[in-house]
Amino acid sequence: MNNWKTRYAWLREFGEPAPAGTDCPFHTAEAEAEIYNRNRKEDAPRLKPVLDETLPEEAYILKSGGSEIQIKGGSKGVLYGTYAAAGSVTEKVPVPEGLNAPYWSLRMLDSWDNMDGSVERGYAGRSIWFEADRYSYDPARIRQLGRMLASVGINVLCINNVNVHVPAQDLLDGMLDETAAFADLLRPFGVRLMVSVDFSLPLQRGLVSADPLDENVCLWWKNFAERAWKAIPDLAGYLIKADSEHRPGPNTYGRTHPEGANMLARSVAPYGGVVVWRAFVYNCTQDWRDASTDRPCAAYDLYHPLDGQFDENVILQVKYGPFDFQVREPASPLFYGMKNTHLGCELQLAQEYTGQQIDLFAMPALWREIFDSVGTERIHAVAAVGNLGRDACWTGHPFAALNLYAYGRFAWNPGVNPAEIVRSWVRQTYDLPSEQEDALTDMLMKSRSAYEKYTATLGLDWMMRPETHYGPSPYGYEFDVWGTYTRADRDAVGTDRTKTGTGLTEQYPEEQKALYSDSSSCPDELLLFFHRLPYTWRMRDGRTLIQRIYDDHFEGFDEVQKMQKTLADLSLPEPDAQEAAERMNLQLLNAREWRDVINTFFYRLSGIPDEHGRKIWP
Repeated sequence: MNNWKTRYAWLREFGEPAPAGTDCPFHTAEAEAEIYNRNRKEDAPRLKPVLDETLPEEAYILKSGGSEIQIKGGSKGVLYGTYAAAGSVTEKVPVPEGLNAPYWSLRMLDSWDNMDGSVERGYAGRSIWFEADRYSYDPARIRQLGRMLASVGINVLCINNVNVHVPAQDLLDGMLDETAAFADLLRPFGVRLMVSVDFSLPLQRGLVSADPLDENVCLWWKNFAERAWKAIPDLAGYLIKADSEHRPGPNTYGRTHPEGANMLARSVAPYGGVVVWRAFVYNCTQDWRDASTDRPCAAYDLYHPLDGQFDENVILQVKYGPFDFQVREPASPLFYGMKNTHLGCELQLAQEYTGQQIDLFAMPALWREIFDSVGTERIHAVAAVGNLGRDACWTGHPFAALNLYAYGRFAWNPGVNPAEIVRSWVRQTYDLPSEQEDALTDMLMKSRSAYEKYTATLGLDWMMRPETHYGPSPYGYEFDVWGTYTRADRDAVGTDRTKTGTGLTEQYPEEQKALYSDSSSCPDELLLFFHRLPYTWRMRDGRTLIQRIYDDHFEGFDEVQKMQKTLADLSLPEPDAQEAAERMNLQLLNAREWRDVINTFFYRLSGIPDEHGRKIWP
């Protein structure tokens, strides 16, 4: 397991990827089954994929008959079923009987890769496919990428950073043939390309305006789409970040977001394309003195009045919480408030604020909470910011691969049990004795709680270093322009987001509003997200607020120490064992720094000592 060809270990039953000559998912399924059958253990069943065009395109049915597993599937489903059957063999569990089909038709992986080869918020090395402002890749690795994505049911890859920079604009223009060749490598795995484009692209191509209601602009985009889809007939569409964090958009011309999105959507509609329009729009030059402007309220304030105005092939992509991929947030109120708009739920695998693929943070439980809170029927598509890079293990930390695996499984079936998914990944990745399998599964499931305790207890987000988003800095964001304030002083901490404060709770339906508005019913983990409370305030368990802050930070560090001991007792293969141990050492140092900095910060503010007499620096 020393190179990228074999490091995605949940595919170990197959060996090397399907050969380059396979030209569609069914042929790929046949090739993968042949490789599997050749490498299988003597007592393992053979795989037999069968194309059944009466089934939906992405659906499959598995039937186990002793020494053989028959996989009947649609044109893409037969490949998904082949991987699912092999996964069942690896886990030594019965194959799932009956029709199996994805819950969402669009299961997208967003990439923040830049053309120069860097990856914004990338923690696993440089881009796999870009370098020096051009495509630069090993075709075999791209085929392996397609294989990995298909193995968990991801069917769309957006290849460039949503913060589009020149020359990324050339991907569907001057570099269109090269982009088409890249798409050819992924197509046999049922993976379609999506490209981030700049709303002001017509200005960069000689027009005097990018006004979405200008006929010349509309014609330009129409011709642009015609050329793109002629070269890449299965192009999924465009990802757009507009009027956000200094990016151009329709507001520049006094137009609404539906007017901008719909113009683009109509240009791609003849080809079955979609426009994924990100709802990440807020005032990013906020004055910290202004306590009435609240960043989490921004997206709802902008988009809720526009509900029902977007075309059918527009997906409004909403981050799962109203802030920005923080350790703990409530579900975005947009999911409840826009019943007549196709919404996509945006998750993040790149651990920008959740440990940066150094500290462990298994995400399945977070997603379970979001989907349970919102209800999946409100969501029409799902996307996640990827965590892949050129590192040998693809994800920096070998355990960070869990989150990509789990995302694909959740995107296929959002009703899955987080603990079962974690165990599936452990079984398909490592061949461990049962007690070690239990220990690793338990450690991964508890990793989120440990990280939350020492970084963001009670919903206290944004206390990290602004320049890196890693490591503690309690006043790092406090007087900055990003609208990220805890407003901690000598008496109290937290933000009042109830009706008497910023009013965020008023954006939620009655059930959630009642839950969050009352400090006696608000969940502990969101208490200081929604309320400003004195340090002497009594928690439901009788502890004071300040004591809970102290306890959580001490406990978080202690739990990382236990994780380190658990890891040392596992029989992991190399180089995973060494890489995981090295990153766990870094996590322990990080947890110690968070514990001591944050506890000292609040002790100096409040003057209230720890009831248990543990060391806090005065």
